[in-house]
Amino acid sequence: MTNRKSKYCRYCGGRLRQKQENGIPREYCPGCRVYFYDNPLPVVSMILVEERRVLLVKRKNRPYRGKWCLPSGFAETGESILEAAVRELEEETGIRGRIVQLRDVDSCTNYFYGDLLFLTFEMEQTGGVLQAGDDAAAVRFFPLSRFPRLAFPSNSKALQTYVEGKKDHWAIVDSFTRAADDAAIMQKRRNLLSDTLVELIEASSDHIARLWLKEVRSNRSTPTYHLFDQELLYHRVFLVISHFSDWLSGSYHGQDIIGYYMHLGRNRKREGFGLSEVISALSLTKKHLWEFALSQGMWDRPIDIYTIMELERRISLFFDRATYHVAKGYELESPRARPASSGK
Repeated sequence: MTNRKSKYCRYCGGRLRQKQENGIPREYCPGCRVYFYDNPLPVVSMILVEERRVLLVKRKNRPYRGKWCLPSGFAETGESILEAAVRELEEETGIRGRIVQLRDVDSCTNYFYGDLLFLTFEMEQTGGVLQAGDDAAAVRFFPLSRFPRLAFPSNSKALQTYVEGKKDHWAIVDSFTRAADDAAIMQKRRNLLSDTLVELIEASSDHIARLWLKEVRSNRSTPTYHLFDQELLYHRVFLVISHFSDWLSGSYHGQDIIGYYMHLGRNRKREGFGLSEVISALSLTKKHLWEFALSQGMWDRPIDIYTIMELERRISLFFDRATYHVAKGYELESPRARPASSGK
């Protein structure tokens, strides 16, 4: 089906000649006084993805026999472009589908068909059974990260556009899956979106600790801390921040939290700190970690917003556990308490 130019008028049968119209040479019938327009042929292509695998068709006929491509075909006279997409998908693959959205538009010149206008739609399956149609030698799902070279460059461009559009969404889904349950996050879990922020926190532990120290020595909820040795307080909060970082990297575990923070609760009671003060001090640590993370960028894109929400969940999970075991240790310590010391 090459895009050959007509030599004769479709109305009167007279020979056509070239004539300029608005500076463009066109086929013209002098007898009918009619111009004939050689327009691009509209082609629909469909992206149907299942578990990050894209459905491809192996071509049975010329051109590009034996090559893979997206399910594609020409729109017919009398049907809308959307109807053409639904029809071609079912004819070539046996799958009935519905259009999700237009993903890409491209134009190209093909040696066999001439000028083409590709409209590529994302579709989802609503029924049918996967099977090769009359024009297809085979149909198959390929991983989006690894699929064969496609017959039409416009198909490759459309798939690249599709993958770029889905990249943030998939990153969020993957990160959410890895951090979905508390038991899993207690183990070594890397490749979360918020890991970049965690690395910034690790590098800025000294800065965060000093912000905490300034507030804990002036906050009305922590009066005993106002009189306590600054160097020792700094050492203690720096250790808590380090525990948080180590826990996220997997080198500090649930049993470590239980052991250390139960002991911390006992010690604070012996030193004369009120339980509410200890809990407030931990809350201030959590606050300064969170505020530091928020200060690291603008949160305009959905993936940025998810990243900060994911980190907030990880901070909350750690400090909720630490606070519980501090309170438990504090309750288990004998009621006798000594006044807080101003030294080590």
